[in-house]
Amino acid sequence: MGGNAWMQTGPYQPDLAAAFRQAQEESLAADDHGFEGRSVEDLWRDEDWHEYVFTGGTASVLDFPAMIDATDDDDGPFMRPLTDGEIRAWSPGGHPTQEEWDRALDTGRLTFPNRAQGNCTVLYRDGRPALIGYWGMTAD
Repeated sequence: MGGNAWMQTGPYQPDLAAAFRQAQEESLAADDHGFEGRSVEDLWRDEDWHEYVFTGGTASVLDFPAMIDATDDDDGPFMRPLTDGEIRAWSPGGHPTQEEWDRALDTGRLTFPNRAQGNCTVLYRDGRPALIGYWGMTAD
């Protein structure tokens, strides 16, 4: 199998790792994937969750145990923010809107990462940070 591409947005916070955790908590509250009553941290300590994520996944921010630094080249399963250079490659002004992000992913100017990896970037509205855009590929 080759993995499934997905994308979602989550709330903005200046601390991207905190925003990622918030997006995970909101995703889990919306759909616990049959793992009722567990926190994100609990899930990543559960071998059944590992099996679930690595053989199908959630196609969401829940597929990753942590966020790594933008310059880290670890091959996953982690969420990695884009570097400024990576952002400017498809959004020359460096402050992409959700519409620019959608269009960049749709046209291939912004690519999906490899299997079991995710990326994120801040999305702007009226020149101000508004959301975090997350996209990735399931492990399966």
